Amino acid sequence: FGWDRSAISVTAVLSMLLYGGLGPLAGRLADRYGPKSVLVGGVLLTGIGVLASSTMSKIWQFHLYYGLITSIGAGGAATVTAAAMASRWFATRRALVIGMTGAAMSAGQLMILPLAAYLEQAHGWRWSFAGMGLILALLILPVTLLFFRNDPAEMGLKPYGTQITGTMAEAPRESLKATSLVEAAHHPGFWLLAGSFFVCGYTSTGLIGVHLIPHAVDHGFPIMTASAAMGLMGAMNVVGTLASGYICDRYGKRIPLALYYFLRGLSLFFLLMVGSVAELNLFAIVFGLNYISTVPPTATLTADLFGKRSVGMLYGLIFFSHQIGAALASYIGGLAYDLTGSYDWAFISAGILGVLAAGLVLAIRE
Repeated sequence: FGWDRSAISVTAVLSMLLYGGLGPLAGRLADRYGPKSVLVGGVLLTGIGVLASSTMSKIWQFHLYYGLITSIGAGGAATVTAAAMASRWFATRRALVIGMTGAAMSAGQLMILPLAAYLEQAHGWRWSFAGMGLILALLILPVTLLFFRNDPAEMGLKPYGTQITGTMAEAPRESLKATSLVEAAHHPGFWLLAGSFFVCGYTSTGLIGVHLIPHAVDHGFPIMTASAAMGLMGAMNVVGTLASGYICDRYGKRIPLALYYFLRGLSLFFLLMVGSVAELNLFAIVFGLNYISTVPPTATLTADLFGKRSVGMLYGLIFFSHQIGAALASYIGGLAYDLTGSYDWAFISAGILGVLAAGLVLAIRE
């Protein structure tokens, strides 16, 4: 349509901030009315937004259909809602289950993006949007309506791993009461989790997700080689997130989470020295292993500190800090390139923040 990059970028920033900003609201609604209704509404809105995007011809339609409606729906069907549901259903192995949802997001990208590309090449971009919308409306929405349950009590069950003592059931190592936002705001752990997750968004979605391919192309790598490295990173996301859930359930959350941030910081410093395809792929493997591995320990620490009935709202706020970091890094990366002709200072800042985030996590007291 001849739209310039800045106009398209408005939609990207709007989408990123809405996706994160709606987390607290989606989490609050999930805590109050159950995750299922929020998930169904999110899937429905996402499907409507994507289907409507297949008809767009004006820039305002792009902002409205994709930047607004689709992002609101995605915010309701995001990891915040998944964490709220997992916290209700699992008293133990919770980190592993949340890790599975993170791995599923990466696996979905690996499956859906090639299908979207095929539809675009074979039938045009409008059918690419329409195909995604139909998948949501005809496949995902019926599954959520028919098979999801808010709570195991709806099926006469107790959360997985619940310990039974006489006639009393209790979930191990967590508060069963709800924690208000005011109470959480007086707890250092809330701010330490929010601060470290801000760094997570800054270093991953905002910086690497947006600027790695242009950085690699600027350093002489063919665009297909850079794209393949991103694909490899996505595959490693699946492995790393599943492994993170297992490790956190077995060995605790705080030390592994600090280690993830520390290794991420070191890998960003290594990126500045990458000069061969093998080194680029090595970076993709290392960074991919901890790209989403921070989600299981962050979400489960939220449940441990503040109770499973507060996970939706409080993790939603913590996730919003992640998206603020992502939006800031996306802008800073472009600004650094405009001012210096390279992304080096942006990656240096991200490496420093990664190491500092490890210190923030170690300061949390469970």
